Amino acid sequence: MLRFTPTAWAKLLFLRDLGETEIGGFGILAKDDLLLVEDIELVTQSCTWVHVEFDDVAVAEFFERQVVAGRRPEEFARIWIHTHPGRSAEPSGTDEATFQRVFGRSDWAIMFILARGGESYARLRYNVGPSMDAILPVEIEYGWDFGASDHVAWHAEYEANIRTPGPEPADATLTKQASCVFSPHEQDHDHGWFDAWHEYADFDRSLEEAEHGFIRDF
Repeated sequence: MLRFTPTAWAKLLFLRDLGETEIGGFGILAKDDLLLVEDIELVTQSCTWVHVEFDDVAVAEFFERQVVAGRRPEEFARIWIHTHPGRSAEPSGTDEATFQRVFGRSDWAIMFILARGGESYARLRYNVGPSMDAILPVEIEYGWDFGASDHVAWHAEYEANIRTPGPEPADATLTKQASCVFSPHEQDHDHGWFDAWHEYADFDRSLEEAEHGFIRDF
């Protein structure tokens, strides 16, 4: 079961509803419980009503901050969170392609989607041994401490990271499948932060480096 602390869930709802576009980020997990999301962090991204593009440098800097803070890759680089502005939380074809391309070399990863209508979707993928996918139920861990909401800080994080287009055309609709991509160069596997992702998220070597406070120069 994928669980969120009450404060993390409140932050995600707040960020989801600030604008009319998709947004994306990373789940920060408890050290002793890798299915408990304690926080959600945004990175600089370009957002529309149907997709998100993460900034390469911003993702690399996010990874570096997390390692400096003493977190291991499985605590910050395994849960990909994004929102859909409509009612459906079902992953789009682009979501599926991105999940496979970016997380396919991690030992495990979770794609989590929260729709504006309230529907959610969580899927765990194991990529080692007998690989498998499993749909996860989602719950709020109400037994966890209720930290105070910080709307001012959350709004500032949104404003600092979310880049959106101008007003939606009058005849535009939200009937298109929503999607999320990690690079404006979708097929360029050597582009920007993709290498940094695999440095920190995939290999035993990265775990050892993180434990020793190693920071790679991007």
